[in-house]
Amino acid sequence: MNTDELEYALLKAERRVLEIQTKLNRWASDDPHRRFDDLYNLAADPGFLLVAWDRVRNNKGARTAGVDGETAYYIESVRGLKGFLAELREDLKARTFRPLPARRRAIPKAGGKVRYLGIATIRDRVAQASLKLVLEPIFEADFLPCSYGFRPNRRAHDAVAEVHHFASRSYEWVVEGDIKACFDEISHSALMNRVRERVGDKRVLDLVKAFLKAGILGEDGTLVDTNAGTPQGSILSPLLSNVALSVLDEHIAQGPGGPGASPYGRAKRRRAPAFAWLVRFDHVMP
Repeated sequence: MNTDELEYALLKAERRVLEIQTKLNRWASDDPHRRFDDLYNLAADPGFLLVAWDRVRNNKGARTAGVDGETAYYIESVRGLKGFLAELREDLKARTFRPLPARRRAIPKAGGKVRYLGIATIRDRVAQASLKLVLEPIFEADFLPCSYGFRPNRRAHDAVAEVHHFASRSYEWVVEGDIKACFDEISHSALMNRVRERVGDKRVLDLVKAFLKAGILGEDGTLVDTNAGTPQGSILSPLLSNVALSVLDEHIAQGPGGPGASPYGRAKRRRAPAFAWLVRFDHVMP
């Protein structure tokens, strides 16, 4: 596939993916209780995989290899993109796809601390990116406006502006909180139960669970099981963390005067000045 053919195919694929994402988001928005039962074929669709490849290829992490040693450049120059995507699609369709463990990499932090990232293989990243293209518009219909981290068309500046808006009016205190080791401690069972509320396709559920359980290959070559958490550095992790933390958003939103409160609750807000307004932004590395 030459450059012109690839660009044309990618343009067509992006348009089709956007059309399908728009429909998924509309259906999810129109029916908050709808469970989607036929999503797997989209994740294995050639157009979705091509768009997923483009997302992975244009990310700066494309130069970093997973446990198989392959980079995006290697796939393009040695394996061939067309064959790579065709092989990945066949593995997904046949349900023989198995994610490899992520390669652990230590990233220095301030104060001499380190953050550990899980570097998945390019193959696994493309599969995750395709799955995210399918799942994100569905769950975006459920996420509340108070969350700003790792969401389309939202950024840290928007969260700061929200805090400034309320702090310059009736709210007098800003309390900053942090969920310790959030990505590392998320319960797989609780997360999957949350995902099942929207996804009825067992093949998709199995694939999400396979990524969660893929394990981490330590820098000393030791394989570490992942029985909890979503690896930092995983393409799916930001979306899955938002799915898990949306429980917190909804709980606070039901408080007196919150966005999910009843008219009675909003009236009660006037008699409960201690009510807190949540602005959530996840600042860990995606």
